[in-house]
Amino acid sequence: MNYLTTFINSLPGAAAQGMLWGIMAIGLYITFRIINISDLTVDGSLATGGAVCVMLIRAGINGWIAVLCAMCAGMIAGLVTGLLHTKCGIPAILSGILTQLALYSVNLRIMDSKANQPVSVDKYALLVSQRYSRDLSLRNPLFLLILVIAVLIGFLYWFFGTEKGSSIRATGANLHMAKAQGINTEADTIFGLVISNGLVAFSGALLAQFQGAADVSMGRGAIVIGLAAIIIGEVLFSKVFINFGLKLLAVVIGAIVYYLVLQIVLMLGLNTNDLKLFSALIVAIFLAVPYFRETYFKKAVSAPKEER
Repeated sequence: MNYLTTFINSLPGAAAQGMLWGIMAIGLYITFRIINISDLTVDGSLATGGAVCVMLIRAGINGWIAVLCAMCAGMIAGLVTGLLHTKCGIPAILSGILTQLALYSVNLRIMDSKANQPVSVDKYALLVSQRYSRDLSLRNPLFLLILVIAVLIGFLYWFFGTEKGSSIRATGANLHMAKAQGINTEADTIFGLVISNGLVAFSGALLAQFQGAADVSMGRGAIVIGLAAIIIGEVLFSKVFINFGLKLLAVVIGAIVYYLVLQIVLMLGLNTNDLKLFSALIVAIFLAVPYFRETYFKKAVSAPKEER
């Protein structure tokens, strides 16, 4: 009974954290699924968003302005990765690694050479805070996060239906065919990376406020969490959510499910040092589900019946 009570009490915080990482996962979805690039910049750009936001808030800047500035910083990181990939001929995955590596030093510079910078809700007007995750008031971060995610999904649904958005989707679907149709695939690839890392930094800015600090290593493992959210969402809702907007919603739900599973793992009393191990196992299980479903389940269903 105590376990059930503890789990119920932890649900609002886990859901809020899942939504925050779900925004990051939406950004990763743009590169991973739409423009078909494995972008490892996110581990650095998420921390960049958090660092820029926290330092601006500590300097007395309004929280929303700080978040927008953080988003712009993430866009610049995506631009660098895009230029390395398209203009320098460096493979996409290596371009992301190089930018991520450079961002570690950049983030330290932003945070005044400190690995961690706190931002207390008692001293600053934060947009979201973990302290209020169980409050039945407008201070509860769930209300703002639901609104932000709804607006974000609505905007992306509209944008990827425009001519520019359609050309980005065409670039990811078939690069050579897109070039044959006169689409500037290099510009679209760069633009996709800019949008993606802007959203990742936006997530990092809100996450830093939520947890009350920015850390230079807060983005470590972000690519794993983002992929987990995407895969979990696809496994659970691929047959139901066909619409593009619903697919983005599935990614957010996937992030929430991921954090709920982690919460259950922690409640079992397992060593927190093994958290990364369990995270990898969760991702591996959900990655394997589609393969097993296609390989074994379909074979069993489609096996020819014996002749009578």
